[in-house]
Amino acid sequence: MSTESDFGSDDIESAETADTTDAIELLTIDHEEMKQLFAEYDLLVIDDASDKERAELAVQICDALTAHTTAEEEIFYPAARDAIDDSELVDEAIEEHASAMALITRIRTMDAADELYDAAVRLLQEAVEQHVLEEEGELFPRVRKSSLDLQSLGEEIALRKEEVLAELLDGEG
Repeated sequence: MSTESDFGSDDIESAETADTTDAIELLTIDHEEMKQLFAEYDLLVIDDASDKERAELAVQICDALTAHTTAEEEIFYPAARDAIDDSELVDEAIEEHASAMALITRIRTMDAADELYDAAVRLLQEAVEQHVLEEEGELFPRVRKSSLDLQSLGEEIALRKEEVLAELLDGEG
């Protein structure tokens, strides 16, 4: 289980302010940010925080994951599929995203007062943690060894994430 001491907000550089456009580095920063957000959610649950506080953080988690998965699926995965010539590995990652997005949709439609709300967020956390382990352990090293231009890919990913986040914020307002 994640703890606050594993990572503090000062330890992680935001993908938006990162000094790199390397696609794998940007996606890895996203993974660390997600880990931190889920740890913050765990602390809210432990501290018996209000429904409003938990819901606000859950929306932040869902938005960040939606932007990340969209950019990966639209930009990174197609390039990775061509670069490493391993459709099965990429297909598995896409299916993991589909499971996560189903949980995100469920969380977005739930009320934080629902007795299953925290369990749904926890299931999402577990799915994301497993996906990250596989992605960082298998896919990223293979892509890193390929001839893929990770700088230009990273620029595309950063732009797409910004677009998705802007769309999500417009929809919430």
